Amino acid sequence: MIVNYSYYICIFYLFCFSIQISHDEQYIFCTCGPKVNILQIDTGKIIHSIEQDDQEDITSFSLSPDDEVLVTASRALLLKQWDWKQEKCARSWRAIHNVPVASMTFDCTSTLLATGGCDGTIKLWDVVKQYCTHNLKGSSGVVHLVEFHPDISRLQLFSSSVDCGIRIWDLRTSKCICVLESHYSAVTALAFSPDGQTLISSGRDKICSVWDLKKKAVKRTVPVYEAVEGVVLLPGTSDYSQMGVKGEGLHFVTAGSKGVLRVWDSSSARCVFTQVLPDAPALKIEEGDLDPRSLMHLLPMPRSNRLATVTAEHNILIYQMPALTVQQQFVGYNDDVLDVKFLGKDDTHIVVATNSSQLKVFELATNSCQILYGHTDTILSIDVFRKGSMFASCAKDNSLRLWKMDLKSGHVRCVAQGSGHSNAVGSVACSRLKKAFLVSGSQDCTIKVWDLPDPLPDVGCEPVLMTARLTEKAHDKDVNSVTISPNDKLLASGSQDRTAKLWSLADMSLLGVFRGHSRGVWCVQFSPVDQVLATASADGSIKIWSIQDFSCLKTFEGHDASVLKIIFVSRGTQLVSSGSDGLVKLWTIKTNECVKTFDAHQDKVWALHGGSKDDLMVTGSADSTITLWKDVTEVELAEEQAKQEDQVLKQQELSNLLHEKKYLKALGIAISLDQPHTALRVIRDGIQELEKTLLKLRQDQKASVLRYSVVWNTNSRSCLDAQAVLQVLLTHLSPEEILQYQGTRTHLEGLIPYTERHMQRISRLLQASMFLDYMCKHLIMSENPPRLGNINLNK
Repeated sequence: MIVNYSYYICIFYLFCFSIQISHDEQYIFCTCGPKVNILQIDTGKIIHSIEQDDQEDITSFSLSPDDEVLVTASRALLLKQWDWKQEKCARSWRAIHNVPVASMTFDCTSTLLATGGCDGTIKLWDVVKQYCTHNLKGSSGVVHLVEFHPDISRLQLFSSSVDCGIRIWDLRTSKCICVLESHYSAVTALAFSPDGQTLISSGRDKICSVWDLKKKAVKRTVPVYEAVEGVVLLPGTSDYSQMGVKGEGLHFVTAGSKGVLRVWDSSSARCVFTQVLPDAPALKIEEGDLDPRSLMHLLPMPRSNRLATVTAEHNILIYQMPALTVQQQFVGYNDDVLDVKFLGKDDTHIVVATNSSQLKVFELATNSCQILYGHTDTILSIDVFRKGSMFASCAKDNSLRLWKMDLKSGHVRCVAQGSGHSNAVGSVACSRLKKAFLVSGSQDCTIKVWDLPDPLPDVGCEPVLMTARLTEKAHDKDVNSVTISPNDKLLASGSQDRTAKLWSLADMSLLGVFRGHSRGVWCVQFSPVDQVLATASADGSIKIWSIQDFSCLKTFEGHDASVLKIIFVSRGTQLVSSGSDGLVKLWTIKTNECVKTFDAHQDKVWALHGGSKDDLMVTGSADSTITLWKDVTEVELAEEQAKQEDQVLKQQELSNLLHEKKYLKALGIAISLDQPHTALRVIRDGIQELEKTLLKLRQDQKASVLRYSVVWNTNSRSCLDAQAVLQVLLTHLSPEEILQYQGTRTHLEGLIPYTERHMQRISRLLQASMFLDYMCKHLIMSENPPRLGNINLNK
């Protein structure tokens, strides 16, 4: 039996443009439609999820500096205060804004909350006394940024709206005391110096401004030559010489449209350090679209001297300073999951192809992710060599690439690449016995065989070019799937032309054609043990074919739509299939039966792969989720055997206790075994000590005895024992205590009709016994009539 492993691999649907990190740096808070997901940084798992009851999207949220209070604003114009650790709403109130809240922030005391609305107003709230303290008007359009001055004694609030100015509000007078004007587009972030005298602002106008807050004037304008989304000051307590920082001047980090972090000297307006990214080809980006590698958010993590960024693809990256190396990476959202494979010696990772040009490698233990750049268009298929340290990918860019994982560091790099197809490469297969060659199938209807370079370059070296050894015009339409036999001698291909074909890998000679499907063949797989081939088709069926005479041996029907992927499991005795109906089905080949259907996805299940030890399985779907499955059949059998052995031991112990007249322990064992008949035997044997035994039981054990009494009471042979138990319980326990037992009301309702029936029977017996007593007395009197003596009637 296969069961859902009950967690989804890092696919959180996070709306990562809005995130916050707790001040203890243990959690990341991310919005996701009507929810805020709380992600534990160390494990990469969502530990809490707060959801709006009305299912309205969250437009803004803020976590207090003491990490205790979380406030969210929704499109329903409600503010909600949450006890996020308990996932409970503490209170909610109307936001007063006429339109949704676009931004909010707490002051350093965690008592004052500022909300900026799309109506151009700013409201301040006392979250302790629960009332609105200020209503600040004067901004133009959406107030997308609000920040308190770090020195609370100043009582100043900074805000920015669509007019590109930075307003400074005096909270004592509720007046705008100054508008800082320097930017010509939206101001995206503010950063205050430790002494509170200098402010750095960033904008999409490709500049950063350094402000003197005493003079309310610009000290320096720093041209950064990219739209900047985030700015953070470097704390002055560490050595940043690796980043080109010299002297004690003010330095800041920017993140923006170029996708790199850069360090700037505010006094000289020079860039002193630019982050180096792995080589990546230019992507095909539609006009007006963001580069998916652009950075949309930058957050400081001062305790651990780290920085967190968010990309346009909703990925969260955590960098360790001063080297700015990626320490952790979380994928917030994936489009359609097109393929997924286990990777690593013991299936420690999975590699995922989504509807993008990047591959994602997830470490299952921490959910941390590497993003691999190389292809320039959507990746369609992946295959892994045995022992899982190398894999191949193919894409719509007409190319395929070979990747290698460094088993020590876990880093994955491209070591070889090949091109030659004239259309998208839809399928790739790796040799099984040795790491010797690849086979690719394309929409140009051809199959190519590629020899691997020998020796392969090390991870980190320049990828070498591969050339195709053989090319064969294989089908009349797109080649959807190719697979290699376990002995590396045969190749099978499946096509949109409704056929599957068998080839000799030595010279790519055609050995036979499998005909029988009424629509295109999506997947082909060799059995690991038998001389058969399995095919899955868009006609909703799965067929098993003999590779000796190409005849159809079995047909499996059960999916309501196209069957997209199949794999052999349980040492070739079973099949698992996934389809366009979102279902995953487990089939027993010998009986042609579907023994289990799993409904864990909401859309087409494109990806399906089994682990190297045949106990794990992973599926990926167009609903953007990846699900890990575990085969627990052997575990269940072991648990059942252990349970039976435990019961035998307890039965023996029970017999010994009854022999020794230790009725309390014996009754406890009978209850633990959940055997009412055995418990009845114990009560009958120890009826003389029934009251003493029952009163020493735990509350849950008394509840079990009460439940058993309901069963015993239905039988005239055991009803007296049930009534004896009830007499003890009702005599010594109060009604309030009895009603605390689970299901007591139901048990009592079950007792009443049978007890009334027993009372009626006893009443009839009592009446009958009284009649017998009367008859006995009369019989005795008739046998011994009274002697009246000689009576003179005349007298």
